Amino acid sequence: MQRMLRQILTSKVYEAAVETPLEKADVISAQHNNQILLKREDLQPVFSFKIRGAYNRIAQLTAKQKAAGVIAASAGNHAQGVAFSARKLGLKALIVMPATTPEIKVAAVNTLGAKVVLYGDNYSEAAEHCAKLAAETGMTFIHPFDDELVIAGQGTVADELLRQSSGKLDAVFVPVGGGGLIAGISCYFKALCPEVKVIGVEPYDSDAMYRSLQAGQPVALESVGIFADGVAVKQIGHLTFELCQKYVDEIIRVSTDEICGAIKSIYQATRSIVEPAGALAMAGIKQYVREREIENQTLVAINSGANMNFERLRYVAERTQTGEQRESLFAITIPEKPGALRHLCSEVLANINITEFSYRLSTRTEAHIFVGVSFGGKDARNTFSKQLHKQGYTNTDLTDNELAKTHLRYMIGGRSPEAIREKLFRFWFPERPGALSRFLADMGANWNISLFHYRTIGGEFGRVLIGLEIPDEDETRFPEFLTELGYRYEEASCDPAYQLFL
Repeated sequence: MQRMLRQILTSKVYEAAVETPLEKADVISAQHNNQILLKREDLQPVFSFKIRGAYNRIAQLTAKQKAAGVIAASAGNHAQGVAFSARKLGLKALIVMPATTPEIKVAAVNTLGAKVVLYGDNYSEAAEHCAKLAAETGMTFIHPFDDELVIAGQGTVADELLRQSSGKLDAVFVPVGGGGLIAGISCYFKALCPEVKVIGVEPYDSDAMYRSLQAGQPVALESVGIFADGVAVKQIGHLTFELCQKYVDEIIRVSTDEICGAIKSIYQATRSIVEPAGALAMAGIKQYVREREIENQTLVAINSGANMNFERLRYVAERTQTGEQRESLFAITIPEKPGALRHLCSEVLANINITEFSYRLSTRTEAHIFVGVSFGGKDARNTFSKQLHKQGYTNTDLTDNELAKTHLRYMIGGRSPEAIREKLFRFWFPERPGALSRFLADMGANWNISLFHYRTIGGEFGRVLIGLEIPDEDETRFPEFLTELGYRYEEASCDPAYQLFL
């Protein structure tokens, strides 16, 4: 701890980074009965805290290392931090980025003077190629998180927080990817103000630190969700794990919808749009206050970055309502007879604000409705469901159903009596020009496609919902085909949204 504290206090961060403001979020504070503060790391020169660690590491290279230049693997903020720092110090910089990286991020790194090499479909493949190039070129590899000087640079955020708040803090919420930021912040606070809680926040589908701390050792995830791409890390660092195990109070996890709701909350407070990873801390605070009934405390959210893809805003807006618990989604079954639909709308749903409504005939005896209603929270949803059951309407709560929210609400059609032995799957594939055509070509012509829906959210991966008719004789070899295909997938044949509507 003392060694890290010295490293933090002697960091060379401010030759490139700026001291960012600590702002009170008045509206959010009033809504949640706590004083909530935002640490505006989105206001750094590269719109992310990553410049702190990158510059501190590069500035302390030897003259020989500086002459050889620096190299890094990154799909986003670390790349820009390294490129900016290298330009500031007049060094050569080579950044290896996945070929799936959005053009806006590639252009940003190029603008900062670094050379970009596109390789692989994900960070792991890019990092492997980066290691090979580092060995060939003699350039110094700048790790995004598992490096003492990088961690110390990120820890300067805590030094600013302590001064700006006069130490009057109850808890600091920190987004967690590889763990560099929270390792630095926790070392600093536990050395000087151990009573301040340091709480990490991760997405449910990218929770490497949470699982590692549960297991007592670093755990490698088989796959990671990429919505919050700034923290999409399969494996945390060994150094960051050791520090977090000693000094972090706890890690909490949040859903994609909660992240979207937090993006909106930050926008309303600051009129700035943070990236999904940048909103993790705010999502964590809102969940923490709601579930533990915390009041009259001073809580800080680290707004870690604002490199948002504009195309992703549509998806964020769609998910915000459920993320803020202001919209719920239900499937309702009604009898198929004259006047049944009118009775449901005019009698049962008459005093409820409806946000979405889709109707589909199922059989000659029943029909199914997909409906959005403007209330949220488990208690309100359970009450609504019980009221429907009491009036004779079978219903299913789909508010937390990813298949329904990502695919079903954008599809038309219904059940097909001609779809024989149909199995349903969700696939994720690297998003790039021609990716959808390549995916279909890889699927081959061995099995008939009975349903297909493709959706992109402006990120690195496209999402496909596909129905396949699998003959009896192919049942045994089909799982082998899926494994050889190489795409991330999950079967959804038993999903209630599929069974009801498709």
